[in-house]
Amino acid sequence: MSKLNGKVAIVTGASKGIGAGIAIGLAAQGASVVVNYVNSKEDADRAVAEIVAQGGKAISVQADVSKAADVQRLFAETKRQFDRLDVLVNNAGIFKFAPVEAVTEEGFHHHYNSNVLSVFLTIQEALKYFGTAGGSIINIVTAGVEMNPPWSSLYTSTKSAVATITRVLAKELGARNIRVNAIAPGATDTEGAKAIGFIGSGMDTQMISATPLGRLGKPSDIAPAAVFLASDDAAWVSGDILFVSGGLR
Repeated sequence: MSKLNGKVAIVTGASKGIGAGIAIGLAAQGASVVVNYVNSKEDADRAVAEIVAQGGKAISVQADVSKAADVQRLFAETKRQFDRLDVLVNNAGIFKFAPVEAVTEEGFHHHYNSNVLSVFLTIQEALKYFGTAGGSIINIVTAGVEMNPPWSSLYTSTKSAVATITRVLAKELGARNIRVNAIAPGATDTEGAKAIGFIGSGMDTQMISATPLGRLGKPSDIAPAAVFLASDDAAWVSGDILFVSGGLR
């Protein structure tokens, strides 16, 4: 029996990369999945098509989750299509590596709105839609919250904030049977990593050499952790950060 039969999940930022991998993984275990995207409709529809081709259920919904009105529309459409919500995966976000001198006011607010404000907005809305049985919230952070690598002060600080939010809300929402956990991926081969020049820059080989399992991660490496945290197998797990990083810390 599939672990997530009958459950409905929203995965933000799920048009490609880790988000798409998680969406596909959840659907493979029986969940109906809402693939959220901001701009990449073609990629989101491709993820939906892959899920449907494998016998799953999914829709794509455009929404900028750093904007309250868009978040409200995303959740309303989920309710309209699937009539419930059980799982929220906060994957949407941006990342850029640069020295501290390069941090700008605009870049600061863009990172914090995309990576932190969005988490508050989606969780606030999810609380209106989770049923009496509760739900599972899964926030995607980064192994960098322990590694603290140079040139990542802006990005890693946003993910450290999300790690704190995870631990606090696990205590705040536990009485409502809402579990809140996070996944901390290590260096992962995604479209985003290629777009910022990480892959092939030499930084990737440094990360590989620092990773005990000796390779970059793949989105399909992250998805099983999300399935676990979304499922009843994790019924006694809340407030934890699960490192899925090949041992990289």
